[in-house]
Amino acid sequence: MQTQNFDVLGFVLKILTFPLLIQGPFLAFAWGATDPNWMLIAKRMFLLLPVLVFILGCWVSIASLVTVVIRQNRKEFVTALFITWWDLGKAVVSFWGGFFILVFHVFMTVVELVKILIVGIWTVVQEVLFMPFRVMGNIGSGLMTTNIPWLAIFLTMLWCLLETVIFTYVTSPLVMDTFANITGETISETFIRIPLFIFLFFIVLGSYAVLASFMDAVRSKDIGAIVGIGCIEVIVMMVEVVFLYREFVDSLIPWMAQHSENFELGIGGTLGIAAFAWFGIRSLSWFLFASHGTPTILTIIKGKGVHLQKNDTTAAAKPVRSTSNLLDHIKNDMAWFQQKGEELLASFMLPPLQVVAVGINFCTLLLIGRHLFRIPFKTIQDITDSTTLLKSLGHPNIEQTRENARAHDSRHSGGLGVINPKAAK
Repeated sequence: MQTQNFDVLGFVLKILTFPLLIQGPFLAFAWGATDPNWMLIAKRMFLLLPVLVFILGCWVSIASLVTVVIRQNRKEFVTALFITWWDLGKAVVSFWGGFFILVFHVFMTVVELVKILIVGIWTVVQEVLFMPFRVMGNIGSGLMTTNIPWLAIFLTMLWCLLETVIFTYVTSPLVMDTFANITGETISETFIRIPLFIFLFFIVLGSYAVLASFMDAVRSKDIGAIVGIGCIEVIVMMVEVVFLYREFVDSLIPWMAQHSENFELGIGGTLGIAAFAWFGIRSLSWFLFASHGTPTILTIIKGKGVHLQKNDTTAAAKPVRSTSNLLDHIKNDMAWFQQKGEELLASFMLPPLQVVAVGINFCTLLLIGRHLFRIPFKTIQDITDSTTLLKSLGHPNIEQTRENARAHDSRHSGGLGVINPKAAK
């Protein structure tokens, strides 16, 4: 009879301690100390954590079954125990599959990163290549919408420069001969052209200024101003004709003589053609752009300033914007990096944490009769804060206790991490 009792007791003890029979071989296999390095790493990565939680689950399940006889809701408790084992199975499979999900996320992230780099480089190239066209388009839009004749000002200045270049080239020999006769020395042509160019530029620009003043006097019907400025305009015309346009006509005399016999132009004909050329050039340039550009240039020279007037009938000029919206691409890329970072972190942390959470659920099921974590974890936000977990376990004052501890540490350290002598006393 005693032998039978010992046999029954031994059998019960074997059932209660059966994890001792499997935990050694399981741990040795999962540790893989004698395996090759690649297999050792693979076993420790994929098998060690599930084996540890499996062994823990076996021991906790035995202890839970022993306490069934003293529990009230036995049916619900046993059901929860089976569900915990089911959660462990799902967590282990999710742990193994999470590795492939992590590899997939890393691969897709690298592909997207390369794509972003290529698109970013191409966007920068587009910005550099098309920036001059956008700037010119913005300038053109501004010229079309503003009340200031910028285009007329630009054409007037351009025409004055062009006319100055031509007359500088034509009159350079005459000026060199004049200075040579006065000083008795030959002056370098390069040396004489720079001051001559500046001098002729102001002469040409001043000619348009006199013409603009004459037209203002005609519009205002001021007879005295018309006569005075008219005399000045005649003198200006004679100066330009004699010293500038005459040289221009003299340069055309060989061409005229080539196409005629016994050609003699004379001084009267030369000055007449020069005056006709001056009148034609001034008229064409004045009615085309100089009549609008010259008054504005004079206003700027006088220091009166150019007053911008709001034009309600025209749309406001748009600022220079990139056609590829580089800043929007950068913002989207930053948001994408943040999202992918969270996905990579979740795919790296959630699978092993689920296995650990199931092991903790085994322990809390034994102690308080319910699970602490809800399995499976889908996002990082599913990992509940420790304060919330403690509150769920029946510690409602845990947050107040932590705040009191922080205030106590702050009083004793003076907020600087150094013990306050007054508080210590």
